Formats: sequence, C-alpha cells, structure tokens
Amino acid sequence: TARAGLADLGTSWREASAAARAALAEPRLGPVAEWAHIGPFRLLTALPPETAHDTAVRALLSPAHRELARTAEVYLDRAGQAGRTAAELGIHRQTLYYRLSRVEKLTGLDLDDGEDRLLLHMALKGARL
Repeated sequence: TARAGLADLGTSWREASAAARAALAEPRLGPVAEWAHIGPFRLLTALPPETAHDTAVRALLSPAHRELARTAEVYLDRAGQAGRTAAELGIHRQTLYYRLSRVEKLTGLDLDDGEDRLLLHMALKGARL
C-alpha cells in the first residue's frame, strides 16, 4: 500500500515482504502481489513460522500424501463444492470423496465442522509460506 512519509516505512516494508512471500507461495497472485489482494496470506505471513504449522496436518504434509493435501486445499478453495473440485482435479466425484475421507482419517479433522475446515485450510496455506 502506498504511503507518504517515513513514519510508515516499517509498515510498508512488512506489507511488501508479506506480499512477496505470498506471491512465491501462491502463483495465481502473480509475479507482483499487492498487500490488499493477498487474502488470508495477510494473516498467515504475520504468524511466526513455527506457529503456522499445526500438528493435525503434519502427516498430510508429508511427501507421501502430497496429492491428498492438494485435493483438500482445492476442495476448501472451492468452498466444498464437490463438482467443481473434481472437475478442477480431473477426477471422478467418488474419487474425491474417497480422498477426503482419507484426509479426515489422517488428520483427525472433520470436514463437516467449520472450525476443522478453517484449521485445515489455513494450515495448508501456511505450509506453503
């Protein structure tokens, strides 16, 4: 965000650094991201790095479960719309449901619970920072 004067230099620097981190983590933000347009990354970049990694999703973030993590993130990005998620991933809806049940078993989170969905979504986004 543009500001006038040196008094806001620290804030501008933090916002620019956060936007740059978000752009690296989320290619759709473009090569140059603006603070106002980085969405949840505004909150996630403010967290200490060790805080952004929740233990519930640790197993899901292992290389062996990369596809499950991607499935869960796309599903959450699409507001739980199975049809849109399956189409974007190029999979059948039953395959999506199977993967989501594996995500729930692996994490112990319930995707029907709003707080669990929020935790999973933010943890998946934060893991890419």
